[in-house]
Amino acid sequence: MIFVSELAIVGLGSGSMDSLTVGALKKLEEAERIFLRTAKHPVVKELEKKGFIFETFDSFYEKYETFEEVYENIAREVIEKAKKYQKVVYAVPGHPYVGEKTVEYILNFCDGCADISIELVPAVSSIDAILSDLKVDPVEGLKIIDGLSLSEQRPDKRCHNIVLQVYDKFVASEVKLKLAEVYGDTHEVVVIKNAGMRDRKIEKVPIYEIDRLDWIDYLTSLYIPPVKGFFQEKYDIYDLLDIMKALRAEDGCPWDREQTHKTLEKYLIEESYELVDAIEKEAEDKMVEELGDVLLQVVFHSQIAAERGTFDFGEVVDRICKKMIWRHPHVFGEEKVKNSQEVLDKWEKLKWEEKKREEKELNSYTDVLRDVPRYVPALMRSFKVQEKASRVGFDWDRVEEAFSKIYEELEELKEVYKGENKEKIKEEIGDLIFAVVNVARFLDVDPEQATHQTVEKFIGRFSYIEREARKKGMKLENMTLSDMDALWNEAKANNFNKKNEK
Repeated sequence: MIFVSELAIVGLGSGSMDSLTVGALKKLEEAERIFLRTAKHPVVKELEKKGFIFETFDSFYEKYETFEEVYENIAREVIEKAKKYQKVVYAVPGHPYVGEKTVEYILNFCDGCADISIELVPAVSSIDAILSDLKVDPVEGLKIIDGLSLSEQRPDKRCHNIVLQVYDKFVASEVKLKLAEVYGDTHEVVVIKNAGMRDRKIEKVPIYEIDRLDWIDYLTSLYIPPVKGFFQEKYDIYDLLDIMKALRAEDGCPWDREQTHKTLEKYLIEESYELVDAIEKEAEDKMVEELGDVLLQVVFHSQIAAERGTFDFGEVVDRICKKMIWRHPHVFGEEKVKNSQEVLDKWEKLKWEEKKREEKELNSYTDVLRDVPRYVPALMRSFKVQEKASRVGFDWDRVEEAFSKIYEELEELKEVYKGENKEKIKEEIGDLIFAVVNVARFLDVDPEQATHQTVEKFIGRFSYIEREARKKGMKLENMTLSDMDALWNEAKANNFNKKNEK
């Protein structure tokens, strides 16, 4: 016959004896041995007055370095005590299921145990006490957050939030910084100590003052009400979605309401180029603005689609998340890669599978080439098409052969440039540019970036010519080409370009 011990995990309530249930008190009275996670709870003194004898695990907080180690070892010790004695009570602050990691460990360790019978005895939690003291209805939406885990548990501005375990100024300081990221520094929160007790203390303060309160202790929590309205100190992606929805509403902005996927095309292109320009200039503050403008276009198109019932922003995010995980089996799966080139090769194979799965007509490599978007910049499209063609061996063996193709295309252009057949001239110029892109690909040079760099260099040197002419009291329109060419050569000799322009 198996000897079965009884382990009662009892909640001590929010802080007053009134929050301790009759059932919890009865378990304490019937226990052979009583163990407390901590003696730092107001009810403990009352229990002592009633003659209860107990042991605590407060020493474990000094013995182990991390909270996880503390909680795990307390749980193991409780289980050992339960095996040793017939009736054991393990008492924790508040409710056993609210913010009690040791209880979670005990239940996991004892899962399937035949020699220990576990009963959880509830009590009034600190959450109940806070809601009651502040007269908050949780039906409106409530998020409970561990103050020690704010990196993983992000507050939700659209509902009530309670942050537990703000037990000293150090934790309060960390909580302050995390909340400021979501709400801003001056957003008002409620700090509450001894919730549910007669000596409770409640104070409203801006977030930046949280850690300045000198009365914070282990019974301190925070309450943050929902943020309502469009005028806020700090916004998030959901605010942007709401703003766009308001702009597109019947009583919204006439211009925004008129837009379609087609009319917005040019704005997406313009904003993307402005972002690239900010990146090229290494203007990070400008990048913030331009990234926002690009994001607005994503949200705009998503809202239009949502109104038509085709897709929404959530589906856009869902699709890209799944794609990133799918395309990175070496990060989210078991595959291994040696270098970036292996990653790129793997991507091409995965993208091929994606296209097949989407039932696109990519039954040949020609289809793969045609799938490169027609409206990407021509140099970029040329590069990508050549790159994909090379994967099946349609490529020169040596860069010298690619150079020869440039000379060949140049000769063909010379043969027609004096004629009147503009289409033929355009064709030969296109062939020449395509051949130059091929050499760039061989040399691992981005032709788009290289061309942009040359344009910037031209502007910089032209600026030098204009400035030097002004110094000499000359106007460009009155100078000869020979005069300007001399200044151009000066700029070139001085390695003058837009980046070193003063």
